[in-house]
Amino acid sequence: MSKPEILQVGPYPEWDQGPLDAAFTMHRYFEAGDKAALLEDVGSRIRGIATRGELGANRAMIEACPNLEVVSVYGVGYDAVDLEACREKGIRVTNTPDVLTNDVADLGIAMMLVQSRGMIGAEAWVRDGSWAQRGLYPLKHRVWGKKAGVLGLGRIGYEVAKRLSGFDLDIAYSDVAEKDYARDWTFIGDPVELARHADFFFVTLAASAATRHIVSRDVIEAVGPDGMIINISRASNIDEDALLDALENRTLGAAALDVFEGEPSLNPRFLKLDNVLLQPHHASGTFETRKAMGKLVRDNLEAHFAGEALPTPVL
Repeated sequence: MSKPEILQVGPYPEWDQGPLDAAFTMHRYFEAGDKAALLEDVGSRIRGIATRGELGANRAMIEACPNLEVVSVYGVGYDAVDLEACREKGIRVTNTPDVLTNDVADLGIAMMLVQSRGMIGAEAWVRDGSWAQRGLYPLKHRVWGKKAGVLGLGRIGYEVAKRLSGFDLDIAYSDVAEKDYARDWTFIGDPVELARHADFFFVTLAASAATRHIVSRDVIEAVGPDGMIINISRASNIDEDALLDALENRTLGAAALDVFEGEPSLNPRFLKLDNVLLQPHHASGTFETRKAMGKLVRDNLEAHFAGEALPTPVL
């Protein structure tokens, strides 16, 4: 029996590529010099799309594959997949939640600590001889005992808040409604009010058209000149121009960011700032988690073509 044909939108590690190649006929879209010609050639045979969260699958790609049945996303975010097109055509969509939750939460906490204590600059202070020549490193700000706001108390937001509890922070959160599992934390429905509460403002909500720029100019200003915004969700959740303005004008104290509009080609204004920590969208970037994500991509594809229940469906 012939293997299902899959359009592979981006590269995967070899430990995933080998099993995918064994189970399916993979067409590597990302390697095609003429992508339109590839779709013209194989589109009618494609039954599945394997993609990554930041790459997704747009309407044009979906419509070029008239026999498409399933889109399997390597990542928790699926905002780059045209869900409306998938709904119209009855196409299933899956992602890889849970397996990356704790690593993403860990990096968010690490970013808060590194930025608050100036650890990147402190290491350079040692390496370039400033410690010996200039003395003690300039004082920075403590973390423990302050206030935190978590915008979006889903899987990742919940794990962030749990970790923050260990630092004796006053924790508040915002979501569509109060959560029964968050009784030790304060619910503040309005993001602006949550920002006013927070010394550390974590952005952890899923991205959608409804959440685009939910961290608006007003929210950023409410965090204030002594506060920090940490984003481990999606760049679209923050008004990036407003964020850059506030960082440049020091109306926002600091930011720690793992995601950017247009990444990896981020706005060059970021590179001139000394009050922002820049990370290369690697919150899930551990061997253990990436292997678990790849397995879940395969598990979803294999379950679909075997007529079994999808492990982690979105649609």
